[in-house]
Amino acid sequence: MTSDLITADRFIRTWLFGPGADTATHEDMLASGADALIVDLEDFTPPNRRHVARQLLVDLVPRIHAAGQLAAVRINALNGEGRDDLDAALGAGASVISLAMAETATQVAELDEAIAARERSLRCPPGETGILPVCETALGVADVRPIAAASSRIRHALLGAEDLAADLFAERTPGAGELSHARQRFLLDCRAARIEPIDAPYTFSDTEGAAAETRASMALGYRSKSLVRPDQAHALNAALTPDKRELELARRRIAAFERAREQGEDRALVDGHWIEVPTYRSAIRLLERANRMGAG
Repeated sequence: MTSDLITADRFIRTWLFGPGADTATHEDMLASGADALIVDLEDFTPPNRRHVARQLLVDLVPRIHAAGQLAAVRINALNGEGRDDLDAALGAGASVISLAMAETATQVAELDEAIAARERSLRCPPGETGILPVCETALGVADVRPIAAASSRIRHALLGAEDLAADLFAERTPGAGELSHARQRFLLDCRAARIEPIDAPYTFSDTEGAAAETRASMALGYRSKSLVRPDQAHALNAALTPDKRELELARRRIAAFERAREQGEDRALVDGHWIEVPTYRSAIRLLERANRMGAG
């Protein structure tokens, strides 16, 4: 069974990317309602503004924590500006370090060692900082299992969209058909690695399209989604939160199955669907997740 990353007792549904040096957008991110904020020092921050973005983390990261959101920072490659990014992120108190263009176990192991050294210098509890690899190339998606195995700090991996489509020589479309195989493979390999997959961001402006893509990815098995527009966070949170109908159905399935077992039967029929052990367990997980979201 996969681990759910929670802050205290809350499941992380939405992961919002935002630029590191844009203070106006920081306010929108904080007010968005997204469960986790990923302050991006890579693509979303021009190189000549990265020193400013690092300085802003000192104020921004504590504000993210105070708002009850998870604070993550996406850094550049360690052989570039990444070590400066990492020092600033951990010095500000970030909970998760996101690795852009994650492709190999070696990259992750190197980042794990760098974080451990910085934790020691800051006298932080060892191992408390998470690593979130962003798999946004064909190699990164294909090798997510060895990437996940390279550090015990990894509880999630995030599927890229724009860079992945470019690496595949695919045309990016609102329907995202060009990412369908990658999306399904990534989900399968993340589950096999016992980490939580985070679906690719919907990088178009219409909120209903974002919600529709979220519902489609949930049907595949995703339970978390990334996004790039603060104004879409509420709609995606709603889509990712079990509603009353889903909760009632889960409760009926659990009750019917348990009654059947008490009577010596191996399954129960609910609304024309035979409820067996896997469906029973899925219903229990749904209620547990809803409770963590405060929706139970």
